[in-house]
Amino acid sequence: MKAFNFNQWSQTHLATIEMALDDAVPAYAPAGLGDAMRYAVLDGGKRLRPLLVLASMEASAAGQQVAWMEDAAMRAACAVELIHAYSLVHDDMPCMDNDVLRRGKPTVHVKFGQAQALLAGDALQSLAFECLTPDDSDIPDAVQTKLCALLARGAGHAGMAGGQAIDLASVGVALDAEALRHMHRCKTGALLETSVLMGAVSGDASSRAYQALQSFAQALGLAFQVVDDILDVTADSAVLGKTSGKDAADNKPTYVSLLGLAGARQEAKALADQAQAALIKSALPNTQALRALTDWVLHRQH
Repeated sequence: MKAFNFNQWSQTHLATIEMALDDAVPAYAPAGLGDAMRYAVLDGGKRLRPLLVLASMEASAAGQQVAWMEDAAMRAACAVELIHAYSLVHDDMPCMDNDVLRRGKPTVHVKFGQAQALLAGDALQSLAFECLTPDDSDIPDAVQTKLCALLARGAGHAGMAGGQAIDLASVGVALDAEALRHMHRCKTGALLETSVLMGAVSGDASSRAYQALQSFAQALGLAFQVVDDILDVTADSAVLGKTSGKDAADNKPTYVSLLGLAGARQEAKALADQAQAALIKSALPNTQALRALTDWVLHRQH
């Protein structure tokens, strides 16, 4: 069997994702809104969530994908990245994290002003659901409905937005391990889980595969956040692309503050191992990309 080339796989998909996002985000939105939207989305970011969508679709379809599956997965990949981008725009604003650096460049509110940043985030959120519901498509209506429901749930009060609310309410509060885990399952993990599940729906996954991929995604989402907390302590802002050390400066609870640096690294490794075990349990034959993405999450430097 030919060895899986993750670099080739990711570079090929990243190029396609960038083209799709460039097509999706309009420059013609009125009064400079399009410029702010495109600034928030294009030319930066790891694109982990879109890559998870595509990898999950490929694993679920097991080589049987048809044209609508590929279309659904790419639309889902763009939609989840638009939601992620909108969340970063709003997170960085003075009323929340008050950050000035994102993806190695000034944050959207610094570049365009707070009002335009707020509107850009709102517009990106709406655009995500436009991507999932094209006027003329072979994607089955039931699949479009499921994709919209997953994204709405992952981004809403029970997911990302709820997690951010907990985060803001937890400044200066000593959370225990379970409370911290719950916050990050919502704030960070929910959208990563959504990405994997949208890929599973796009690939018409069996019930068994869907459940295994959900377990995989839940472990991966927490691993991602633990590594994020580690990098906030250990990485330089120029490498990280955002302000490092900000969690400690803002007195926010993190895995490092709870477990220590060595303990947080052990936790990240244990969670990555759980994710890999879930992929084995799925019995899917084509999980190489998901495995490689798990390794990347564990060992990333930014």
